[in-house]
Amino acid sequence: MVIDFHTHVFPDKIASKTVDALANSASVKPYSDGTLSGLLKNMEDSGVNISVTLPVLTKPTQFESVFNFASEVLSNFKNGDTRILPFCGIHPDIEDLEGAFIKIKKAGFKGIKIHPEYQQTFIDDPKNVKILSLAKKHGLITVTHAGVDNAYTGEVRCTPKRVLNALDKLGGYDKLVLAHFGGNELFDEVYNHLSGLNLYFDTAFMLKNIDKAMFIKILNKHGEDKILFATDSPWSYALSDINIIKSFCLPVDVENKILYKNAVKLLDL
Repeated sequence: MVIDFHTHVFPDKIASKTVDALANSASVKPYSDGTLSGLLKNMEDSGVNISVTLPVLTKPTQFESVFNFASEVLSNFKNGDTRILPFCGIHPDIEDLEGAFIKIKKAGFKGIKIHPEYQQTFIDDPKNVKILSLAKKHGLITVTHAGVDNAYTGEVRCTPKRVLNALDKLGGYDKLVLAHFGGNELFDEVYNHLSGLNLYFDTAFMLKNIDKAMFIKILNKHGEDKILFATDSPWSYALSDINIIKSFCLPVDVENKILYKNAVKLLDL
């Protein structure tokens, strides 16, 4: 079994335009057209059983449209069809954050996604700390972009030290997932400041950019129970990333925890 904890899909009418724009700004090749059907095809080809889809709000006014799209996806994958598990997006400048979280929880979402770079707010800013505190209060998972984003040229807004600061303000939060192995391209800082804490790292997009020694070093310090397989689809291809994990020659039980068992536990499946 394989669970991909970090994927992106867009409504069909905007998928092509959105993926093309992001591909050009980041100089990366998409491995899917960004549609739900494209993701499902890649899952079938790669042997992925479940994908978590993560929407990103770049403006607070997008909340309703993103919520509605995610709700439609959620309603289409019920009653035994569990291939897609959508999260909802949230933005730090939404006026009624408490109301938004109540709506998200009531709709049946298991988690939310934030992106400090695209939302122009540092992870330890009071606005994001409020988001994390509300997610903690409502028992929701939060996935946040962490580290360098190739499509964004400004200051890195979610660094390991800023994550530490946010967690200190929160008094801890055990359902926080830091994408890109805790901080894309900041792996020494991840090892020094975050590894071993009670939070999760996903493997989205970074597997092709990290050497085996550093991966194993972080894995050993952080613990095999806190790593989640993820691709960042359409920006990485699941089969290629699965093969990279397998090339590390981890013990079978560790590999299975990364590929699906840790996600099953966190998602309460």
